[in-house]
Amino acid sequence: MAYEQRDMSGSLFKNKDKQKDTHPNAKGSAKIDGVDYWVDAWTKQDKNGNPWQSLSFKRKDAKPAQPAAPQSAGKRGAGSVADMDDDIPF
Repeated sequence: MAYEQRDMSGSLFKNKDKQKDTHPNAKGSAKIDGVDYWVDAWTKQDKNGNPWQSLSFKRKDAKPAQPAAPQSAGKRGAGSVADMDDDIPF
């Protein structure tokens, strides 16, 4: 039988692919209120040197961020073709 994530629980595993200090120390998944999430964890230290975990959650069904739409060449400022009225006087 395959492992099934129970609601309101999660698992973390050491990130064997960590190549930079900015990459998480651990990765895993969680299910919260029936929604599946990817979980990343970073081990940090407080001002007294005590270790603590910083967590990040991302919905598994989240769509990738859409890149910003490029501005059209006609929107260059006052006096451009984009500023002209559609009504031609002749």
